[in-house]
Amino acid sequence: MDASMWVAKTGLDAQQMRLTVISNNLANVNTTGFKRDRAMFEDLLYQNVRQAGGQTAAATQAPTGLMLGTGTRIVATEKIHAQGNMINTQNALDVAIQGEGFFQIQQPDGTLAYSRDGTFKLSNTGQLVTNLGQPLVPAIAIPGNAASVTIGLDGVVSAELFAGGGAQQLGQIQIARFVNPAGLTPLGDNLYKETVASGAAVVLNPNTAPAGQLRQGMLEASNVNVVEEMVNMIETQRAYEVNSKAISAADGMLRFLNNNL
Repeated sequence: MDASMWVAKTGLDAQQMRLTVISNNLANVNTTGFKRDRAMFEDLLYQNVRQAGGQTAAATQAPTGLMLGTGTRIVATEKIHAQGNMINTQNALDVAIQGEGFFQIQQPDGTLAYSRDGTFKLSNTGQLVTNLGQPLVPAIAIPGNAASVTIGLDGVVSAELFAGGGAQQLGQIQIARFVNPAGLTPLGDNLYKETVASGAAVVLNPNTAPAGQLRQGMLEASNVNVVEEMVNMIETQRAYEVNSKAISAADGMLRFLNNNL
């Protein structure tokens, strides 16, 4: 009877952790380029009371065994890298990736991080940077006499100069693709870090298979479905209640034995 309490307790812990995952998804429903998380469960070790196929007599075997489970746990959280909706911002420096790929962002320590957030700004030198001032890689610098900036589907950046200065090509935006994007480590600030599980980054020009296209003047919204997350939250709450009732039932049975034997 005591074992049933501990089994139910693992269910409480797992459902509480799943609710944390769901809460984070809902909190980031308006975060540009956010990819929702999914909690993945697994069952724990089993107590082997009787092995299936064990001898029950000289010429017979048990067709089934007696295996008592010890509960559950969340073994991983997986990022679902499905495409988010495109939002038209009409801002020339906003860029969305339609398809696979990540922008390469240089970190203060010189390493690269990766992002789906294409909300770019200009630094005091005209360089394209993130909201935190981290530069895009390869570096793109917009001249001060640029009247307009154009970013093509293939990532080619060009500017039309003031006073009839003509068009000038400024550089090429490249995007990185991973064999297993779910293996990337989220760092916060809409950034991901390469890991052994994700595989090495493959840098490609946009609009070349299997890389996605760039869409200027648009941003990729979070791929969180609020209705789906609400349903998951209700399901988690009900599972938590059932596990708590199992603990109450086991406690009541133990109390009955203690009072009547």
